[in-house]
Amino acid sequence: MDSLDRAVPAGIVLMADPRVAAVPVHEVGGELLDVRDCEMLRVSSFRADAEGAFAHVRMEVLDRLVGADDALADGLRLLIVEGYRPPAVQRRYFREYRAVLRDANPDWSEDRLQLAASRYVSPPEIAPHSAGAAVDLTLCTAEGVELDLGSAVNATPEESAGACYTDHPGLSAEAKHYRAVLAASLTGAGFVNYPTEWWHWSYGDRYWALATGAPAALYGSLDRP
Repeated sequence: MDSLDRAVPAGIVLMADPRVAAVPVHEVGGELLDVRDCEMLRVSSFRADAEGAFAHVRMEVLDRLVGADDALADGLRLLIVEGYRPPAVQRRYFREYRAVLRDANPDWSEDRLQLAASRYVSPPEIAPHSAGAAVDLTLCTAEGVELDLGSAVNATPEESAGACYTDHPGLSAEAKHYRAVLAASLTGAGFVNYPTEWWHWSYGDRYWALATGAPAALYGSLDRP
């Protein structure tokens, strides 16, 4: 058993699993909308880009985010970190993280590197962010103060010692509670979580389709005008 086998809990389907890529896409359309235009939702500048792509998601994804935010208890709000990611950016992120893993694990095969990289960055050809179907987010107070959910948003498995995994056993009681609150609001709105990243939730993409048993994904990759 190597370090990757030990690090990934049993039962987690990684983005590079062939079953994810095998899900067909029956594109239903739906424009990308800017979540910053929605007064209900708070948006972090952590992943902001000059073009504002980070703040865009598909229309139905936005509607469901509003519903999830509304379902939270008084005093809690969703804090949106990143939605749409252009395919070129996704390719760069994947290439860079894969290179980091290759340097740290020179004995790993290309297939092993592909699988390991997908714990943190989706392979570009199936990336939920590039479909406008995924959103990275956390919780904050009504005043906009970000809460502690056990690791930084976008922390790698290496940086967080595995605390980025949604069901990591070493969480504080507070972090575990807030992750459960976040999950309840988002699953209630139809989203699915990528279990290696507690902050990553999606609707309508290939991973969502596989997780829910839907016959096809609703959204495929697109280049934002």
